[in-house]
Amino acid sequence: MIVTTTTSIEGYEISAYEGIVFGEVISGINLFKDMGAGLRNMFGGRSQGYENELLEARSKALEEMEVRAVELGADAIVGVKMDYETLGADNGMIMVTCSGTAVKIKK
Repeated sequence: MIVTTTTSIEGYEISAYEGIVFGEVISGINLFKDMGAGLRNMFGGRSQGYENELLEARSKALEEMEVRAVELGADAIVGVKMDYETLGADNGMIMVTCSGTAVKIKK
């Protein structure tokens, strides 16, 4: 399935709009990742634990959106947008959401 942030797909024509589809993932950050991030915050550098968690959450949100598009009979998703938020009393959770328009395409 083609998934793109653009509103069109080069070499294809959109033949039908099937609806807006979403993918949402909320993921908790554990104590060990928090400790590692705290040390990185003090001494500098990248937080590999948080980066991996964000990468996994983003991938799962995109997969979920694709599944919903397939259920609508779509061939592609255009106009994809992603958003990231922290949740919880101690900001211990991250939420990744994505949305786009499920479409049928033809060459």
